[in-house]
Amino acid sequence: MQAVKQTSPYIRKDVSTKRMMTDVLIALMPVVIFSIYRFGWDAVVRILVSLVVMIGLEAIAFGMMQKPKKADKWFERLKSRYEKYTINNITAPAVSAVIFAMIIPSKLPIYAVIMGAAFGILVAKMLFGGLGSNIFNIAATGRIFIGLALTDMFTGKYVGVDMIAGGTALTAIRTGAGFPYTLNSYPLLDMFLGNIPGSMGEISALAILIGMVYLLIRRSADFRVIVSSLVTFVVLMLIAGFKLYPDQAFSYMLFHVLSGGILFGVVFMITDPVTSPVTKPGRWIYGLLVASLVVIIRLFGAYPEGVAFALLFSNMFVPLIDYPQWATNKFKPSFFIGYGVAFIALALIVYFGVGGAV
Repeated sequence: MQAVKQTSPYIRKDVSTKRMMTDVLIALMPVVIFSIYRFGWDAVVRILVSLVVMIGLEAIAFGMMQKPKKADKWFERLKSRYEKYTINNITAPAVSAVIFAMIIPSKLPIYAVIMGAAFGILVAKMLFGGLGSNIFNIAATGRIFIGLALTDMFTGKYVGVDMIAGGTALTAIRTGAGFPYTLNSYPLLDMFLGNIPGSMGEISALAILIGMVYLLIRRSADFRVIVSSLVTFVVLMLIAGFKLYPDQAFSYMLFHVLSGGILFGVVFMITDPVTSPVTKPGRWIYGLLVASLVVIIRLFGAYPEGVAFALLFSNMFVPLIDYPQWATNKFKPSFFIGYGVAFIALALIVYFGVGGAV
């Protein structure tokens, strides 16, 4: 089947946007509940602020983008602007708001939360036309914006934030005494259960995996992009582990899988139906691209984490992946050859990049 032009969001089965967004919200509940249990009212306040800002600003922007009907009374003209406003205009920003709240520290100042949520919903979404028209992930855009504009808030200068975000496992492995020492400070079981510092929704792998199972059962997330990104990440980190710590290669790989935002990103952000490719082969390519960029940023970049950066960078290539001239739902030999060559090339880059034999 050839790819055809269609309007976002790209619903790939006979379900409504409302149902898909509701499923994502339900899948997020284990993560949200754990974040509230772990961080208390700090989590509750930031989730609510994010929800109010994103839903409210989308509603305001939506009304401003509509042409009002002629009427004598101002409230009738205002009402006419919202004739096409539906439940989807509430559930969609609600999903983005919760995801955004889950990828920030629990001590991040409220005004920073407002800035990130506002930038994400207005610049990444409404500026592109609103529901289903954005090309960049909304939550990732907001997170990157405050990460770059308010860098000091994610460092030791702000002790309250640093205690939660600055002392994460990924930061420790960069600034500490190396992986074996860091593993002693951050046991894998604690990382799986969420007994570690980090962004509110990214620390409990167990809660994230529960949500993933729900999404896959409901078929509200495409398994191809999940499998492609996870397999790519696991294999490349395993290669790095065998070179850097031959006796602890699997522990090194698991450490990276369970730390940072890779699991949360794979389950709730990379699977975004609006900003991910339409075709089945395209989703495999997309997963490979995102995961490989995260690996490269973590191993060779200046930042310890790289999910949001990798996701936004990959979003730019989705129109190219979906280009009608070559986009197809058929798995042709050229796809397998290209995918295999890219995978091998990435494996060699990681191996030699971390100090492999020449």
